[in-house]
Amino acid sequence: MTNLYDQLTENFPADRGQTVLETPEGRTMSYADFEAGSGRIARLLIDCGVQPGDRVAAQIEKSPEALLLYLAVLRCGGVYLPLNTAYKGGEVAYFLSDAEPRVLVCDPRSESALTETAKTAGTEVVLTLGTEGDGSVMDRSRDLDPEVGVVPRAADDLAAILYTSGTTGRSKGAMLSHANLGSNTLTLRDYWGFTPDDVLIHALPIFHTHGLFVATHCVLMSGARMLFLNRFDADTVIDLLPRATAMMGVPTFYIRLLGSQAFTKELVSHMRLFISGSAPLSAEVHKEFSDRTGLAILERYGMTETNMNTSNPYDGERRAGTVGFPLPDVELRICDAETGKELPRGKIGIIEVKGPNVFKGY
Repeated sequence: MTNLYDQLTENFPADRGQTVLETPEGRTMSYADFEAGSGRIARLLIDCGVQPGDRVAAQIEKSPEALLLYLAVLRCGGVYLPLNTAYKGGEVAYFLSDAEPRVLVCDPRSESALTETAKTAGTEVVLTLGTEGDGSVMDRSRDLDPEVGVVPRAADDLAAILYTSGTTGRSKGAMLSHANLGSNTLTLRDYWGFTPDDVLIHALPIFHTHGLFVATHCVLMSGARMLFLNRFDADTVIDLLPRATAMMGVPTFYIRLLGSQAFTKELVSHMRLFISGSAPLSAEVHKEFSDRTGLAILERYGMTETNMNTSNPYDGERRAGTVGFPLPDVELRICDAETGKELPRGKIGIIEVKGPNVFKGY
């Protein structure tokens, strides 16, 4: 029985007093804070009736407490369902009616508008969580016993459901298991060389795979630390870079950094890794970044349904305009869309992926 929460905490530092998260405003959380805070929220969720396998939906802004909520859902055996903060009432209604969560956690400002939506969808409990530790989640969990334990889960049990962007139709909920996420995190940690000495700049949203699973999990699974920004701001990132060793971002992050004269080779001379994903990185940006810094951005490729599939090498040539090779334990082939037959090298077709990272279905 393997709960993803257990897989993560097995790699926490022996000294739980070590910092895991720091914000530009000076807020810090230790690994001990993560364990205690997630334990209290897990106790609250259980008190609210969350049983193993129940979905907990969250449409909340990025905050340290939002990560505690995610870990709490794992601890009590629930299934985490993060929703894009840009979704409006009708879209939220669809996701709630489709996924049937037992609990919805929303921004305090949205509570009145979403309570009726949740009730109509059959969601029994509405809680709130704001960006400053405000809301009923923290108010009601603050004095609860953090020693809630961890509900055992099988490898194939669901850990999360993430809805796709819906580019080819209506959004579908991709069902991701504890093994899907745990196996991919171990692969990425080792392939990209994350260690307890790393400090990651985390400026990504946490309702997508990139920010919630790839960035956060790599930090937790290696006992590292993250500089946690609620959004990307080039000036703030430039201020933080001297304290970091790694950064994950989307191409626009790197375009904006290159637009600043303060972004120099000297500023990033100590950085060991810049990673780009979620959208294609142009060869021009790749080259300009390399010319400016002497470092090559590592581009990788993944999707909601599989987490990460391929990566340019950590050691070796990172070729502009490519997303590298299949990760360890991941098999990939290019096939004809009509016949399903594998195509020869150099031909364009559909991508087929096989591995422990591939989701259980929609």
